[in-house]
Amino acid sequence: MKNQYCRVGAVTPITSGNQAISILEYRYQAFIEKATDATYINTNLGEFFKRKAQGIQKILESLA
Repeated sequence: MKNQYCRVGAVTPITSGNQAISILEYRYQAFIEKATDATYINTNLGEFFKRKAQGIQKILESLA
């Protein structure tokens, strides 16, 4: 049996893989919902979620 080594803190990018688009679409919808919910409570938090959703939307457009 061979030894397997894993780098601590290594991550796999979300944009690679078979289900990347569906995962990003789900996260986009989640951030949009959070942005609309947080807009009434805290404007800064709503803007943060909106910017996150816009970033994911740009990634989705580049993948499509």
